[in-house]
Amino acid sequence: MGSKQDSIKKTLTVALTLCLVCSVMVSVAAVGLKPMQDANKVLDRNRNVLSAAGLLQPGQSRADIQRLFDQFELRLVNVVEGRFATEDELRQAGIDPRTYEARNAARNPALSRSLRGDDPAGIQRQATFATVYLRQNDRGETDLLVLPINGAGLWGAMYGFLVLEGDLKTVRGLSYYEHKETPGLGAKVENDDWRAQWVGQAAYKDDGSVGLAVVKGRAGGPGEIDGLSGATLTSKGVNNMIRFWLGERGYGPFIAQLQAKKG
Repeated sequence: MGSKQDSIKKTLTVALTLCLVCSVMVSVAAVGLKPMQDANKVLDRNRNVLSAAGLLQPGQSRADIQRLFDQFELRLVNVVEGRFATEDELRQAGIDPRTYEARNAARNPALSRSLRGDDPAGIQRQATFATVYLRQNDRGETDLLVLPINGAGLWGAMYGFLVLEGDLKTVRGLSYYEHKETPGLGAKVENDDWRAQWVGQAAYKDDGSVGLAVVKGRAGGPGEIDGLSGATLTSKGVNNMIRFWLGERGYGPFIAQLQAKKG
């Protein structure tokens, strides 16, 4: 009887020891790989920004991508108040602009607001601050403004960048880098031909209202973009998302302030 109990104890001891060793190895690997994972995450962000701005070319090296991305200045915007965030308010909120992620902040009630009852983009909560990217020309004038956007698609959240030219009215490009849309249908948001329709469109009408719309079927007027064939709900999600983020609850007040400063 004692021999059987000893055998069980030995088996359990070996199993527990193996679990402990494996846990330690996994932890060490995770810690060791974190710098590489962080670097790849930054590289992916840089690629997405450049892709949306039409600056990413096939075969570019990490150094090429970094050189192009270094032309952009990272700034945080207080979306609620429509202005650049101040250093004081970011410090008081405990935010480091270099590591800030609006997606995480949106889950923090202290750093976000509920959109219940007024949420056409389906994001539920909106982070108070958003990270934008600006590129200036040789005269010190902003010639590209990259705006992060997100909203609900058919199967889940969609994340991308909308880029405006220096006049803050003309679309330079649109790119989605994360979504769960149906391959071959909703995933057409990645299609180069469809994305090309956005280039050169007027983001705003003369009266200041949002001038972009994803329409059912073929586009026929200014600011209209073809709906995605066979992906009606994805098209609706993109339309709602764009109109929300360019509107009064999104970047509209911030863009209007920048335009006023341009005179």
